[in-house]
Amino acid sequence: MKKRNFWVWAVLCIGVFASCRSASDSSISKRITLTREQLFDKIKGGWVGQTIGCTYGGPTEFKYRGCIIPDSVSIDWPDGCVKWYYDNFPGLYDDVYMDLTFVEVFDRLGLDAPVDSFAVAFARAGYPLWHANQSARYNILNGIMPPESGHWLNNPHADCIDYQIEADFAGLMSPGMPNTASAISDKIGHIMNYGNGWYGGVYVGAMYAMAFVTDDIETIVSEGLKTIPAESDFYACMADVIAWHKQYPDDWKKTWQACEEKYGREKGCPEGVFCPLNIDALINSAYITIGLLYGQGDFFKTMDISTRCGQDSDCNPASAIGILGTMIGYDRIPEKWIKNVKEVEDRDLAYTTISLNKAYRLSLEQALQVIERNGGQVDEDRVTIVCQQPEPVRFEAAFSGLVPKERIAVNKSLNDNPVLRFDGSSFVMCGYVQGNDPEYTAEMEVYIDGERLKTMSLPVSFTTRSNELCWKYGMPDRQHEITFKWLNPNPNASVCFTDALIYTGDPSVKEKR
Repeated sequence: MKKRNFWVWAVLCIGVFASCRSASDSSISKRITLTREQLFDKIKGGWVGQTIGCTYGGPTEFKYRGCIIPDSVSIDWPDGCVKWYYDNFPGLYDDVYMDLTFVEVFDRLGLDAPVDSFAVAFARAGYPLWHANQSARYNILNGIMPPESGHWLNNPHADCIDYQIEADFAGLMSPGMPNTASAISDKIGHIMNYGNGWYGGVYVGAMYAMAFVTDDIETIVSEGLKTIPAESDFYACMADVIAWHKQYPDDWKKTWQACEEKYGREKGCPEGVFCPLNIDALINSAYITIGLLYGQGDFFKTMDISTRCGQDSDCNPASAIGILGTMIGYDRIPEKWIKNVKEVEDRDLAYTTISLNKAYRLSLEQALQVIERNGGQVDEDRVTIVCQQPEPVRFEAAFSGLVPKERIAVNKSLNDNPVLRFDGSSFVMCGYVQGNDPEYTAEMEVYIDGERLKTMSLPVSFTTRSNELCWKYGMPDRQHEITFKWLNPNPNASVCFTDALIYTGDPSVKEKR
């Protein structure tokens, strides 16, 4: 059973507060008072932390899959590097500009904005998407609205990292209020995720919220975890990381190895099953947690360790350093790291009309509204936050009862009249559509054992594409035959089938690679 460090915080004058250890119960004091300047400083620190983490980890993103980035690999931080990415590869900052989609809707429509407004803004945004985000966009554009757009039956990437990298805004607008951050995440996180994919965002949002009211990393990590149901795999993984940190307090690589051995296999993402790629929120949240615990509040160590855990090695340090940046505040971020960000603070991020400076102000305005709505007080010079004791969100699990069984090579086009025969309970057909006309959408009927399942609309456009050609979970666990019919063939387009991922409901079946 994991042990928790317990801290009680007492409010001093004008928002200055001190900490003291408690040997028994853990709690955050019921009320915390900060000056407006302190609150704003922490919000700015969160946004800047994300930006720095993205930049630092960008060169290694998904280049180290299932392995640690060795110490011999140098990760540079040259002068002007953030500006260089703004000019040459602005898509690196998807962690930041995607958050701003939701920040903008709150600004435009208020705290009670309906989920459909967030979903439509997200689906119609001009930026490219991948994994759970793109599957959700496809669903929304085809009439499947949240929460169904993120549900694993409709979204094969439901466990992926997507909402985890976008949840920072929920914590930044909910200082000291992890349950309020969870409620925001319930609404917006289910646009694109479910189960572990959703829990990744809930956890990150809760840790941001806690970072406003304690400066103890272990408290942030353990109290944030209380928002996750104890019966979930996600909770078990983070609890193991916390326990391994206690067992190996001076060797993060031993904790990484233990985590890889126990939790390092993908189950949902069709691109990651049987492959070194692991974009599941569970393992990547573990890397955030490893960075925070072993970084011990040190800016560089936290970022470097989260990055060197590998896999999504820009998003994970972005979240870890965003949380740490919130805890220490903008003014305490070392000059070496922050000076590159200061060069771009007035520039709009890609696909937005919002700069970092504007994002700071919008988040402050929203945080003040949330504080007042939840019983706090906002005065001219200071704010009083009614802190919340974190409570678990509801339990949910994606891909329940499914065991990845095998991957079957297809390598045919729709013109070849491909037939998929397999023994199992579920399948995901992988492939892509290509053509000269970006407006063309292939219409493909899918038949299972001779009966029509559905018609898939498959756009050529990369922005509106379906990640997979078709899928079906939860069929009888037996032999099946899948066939296809092209309803609107186009000589200048092709529908290419690459392979099929097969699942069984029998846990004793051995995997075939």
